[in-house]
Amino acid sequence: MRSAVLFFIVYFIAHTANVLGAELPVNRFSTEGLSGWEPKIFKGTTVYRLIKEEGRTVVKAVSHGSASGLVQKISFHPSKYRYMRWSWKVAGTIKGGDEKVKSGDDYAARLYVVFPGRFFWQMKAINYIWANKLAKGESTQNAYASSAKMIAVESGNSKAGQWLTEERDLLADYRILFGADPPEAKAIAIMTDSDDTGGTAEAWYGDIIISTESN
Repeated sequence: MRSAVLFFIVYFIAHTANVLGAELPVNRFSTEGLSGWEPKIFKGTTVYRLIKEEGRTVVKAVSHGSASGLVQKISFHPSKYRYMRWSWKVAGTIKGGDEKVKSGDDYAARLYVVFPGRFFWQMKAINYIWANKLAKGESTQNAYASSAKMIAVESGNSKAGQWLTEERDLLADYRILFGADPPEAKAIAIMTDSDDTGGTAEAWYGDIIISTESN
């Protein structure tokens, strides 16, 4: 969805987080709930709510032809806090979803990392997706905005219904996708959407952590 892509590219903050120590929790849902997450609605409302599953608190997202996300305002530099870890699960990928075309630009689960530039046109975003068709490990530009790059962290339905733990090297990913060192990141977002296909999507998100060291 065009408006969603543009929003997450330009969404940055006027204040910063105080980052100390080896780990920077974006959010620990078990202790903080949804504190600090701001909703952004584009078309209809994807429902995000806290639930208990397997002894921990996670966020469950349900979309019925809707597109809305949650944004966490946070500032950090990937040259230091370069590793992002999270867990997620999807009920299944989106029928009709296709990363290459605007009509298929829907995802059961995705995380944005937003990098504002000095000027509007310098803003970039990395979009970590549970892909519909794009093979795991592959990347492409978003169908709506070339400044938003998509990385298929998972793909297809073979692991649907399973909790998976992910880790990405933000510094390395930015260098590969944009051919330069990244500026300071200013926001992270989660989003489950199905507005372009008119379908449904269901996903779960666990804690999101940024760290100076890889696991």
